[in-house]
Amino acid sequence: MEPSRCFGFVQTYDEKPKRRLFELLKGQGMQMNQRVMFLNPEAEHYLDWFHITMRLTVMGQYAKGLDTTQEKREEILKSLESVKHYLWHGNVVRVRDKLEDLHGILDHEGIAGENGQKLRKALDEFDTYIVVNQPLIPNYGERWRNEEAIATGFVESSVNQIVSKRFSKKQQMQWTKKSTHLVLQMRTQVLDERLEDTFRDWYPDFRTNPPEDEIKQAVLSTPKWVLRAVGANPQCK
Repeated sequence: MEPSRCFGFVQTYDEKPKRRLFELLKGQGMQMNQRVMFLNPEAEHYLDWFHITMRLTVMGQYAKGLDTTQEKREEILKSLESVKHYLWHGNVVRVRDKLEDLHGILDHEGIAGENGQKLRKALDEFDTYIVVNQPLIPNYGERWRNEEAIATGFVESSVNQIVSKRFSKKQQMQWTKKSTHLVLQMRTQVLDERLEDTFRDWYPDFRTNPPEDEIKQAVLSTPKWVLRAVGANPQCK
């Protein structure tokens, strides 16, 4: 079995995206008469369980910081756990009942303060989130027992691995389509450990095991932006 491969490209920049994808699949052993399905037109869509739990985690943090008694904080946290439990089993009706109960506790106890306001707002937004996405909420527990997908974490992990922090919002950088496309090609080559073979295809005389001083010289002569793009250290000691 061929090892898994990474690929990425900017579709609106790449002149032959279909050819790039075809060559990748061919390199993975795809047969000419083999069907490859990327998205089934009849596919079912579900709300990602990971994103649900993240919202509940944030509300739990607000609850822990409420200006009230420990007993009330524990009661609210227990109710949030019930919300999670009912969502796990796809019971949206009981979820909304519990959210209403949480509002009742906050109002009855007169819980104010910054965390109280944040929790109220988060509860309202979560209720809207659940109502809007109700058709996309399955019985996650049942799907889990049947070994069916309930989250897309593995997909996001692959994407994050490829783009790394090069395109992170924290970098405050703007990328052209050309630059993005070229960085993706370099990055996937590095992740697949094919960069050296690619150089050898371009330059047949490229040495398999060049002396250390030649490696240093090659690194020093490579533009720094290329080294940063592939995750290499531009400082060669």
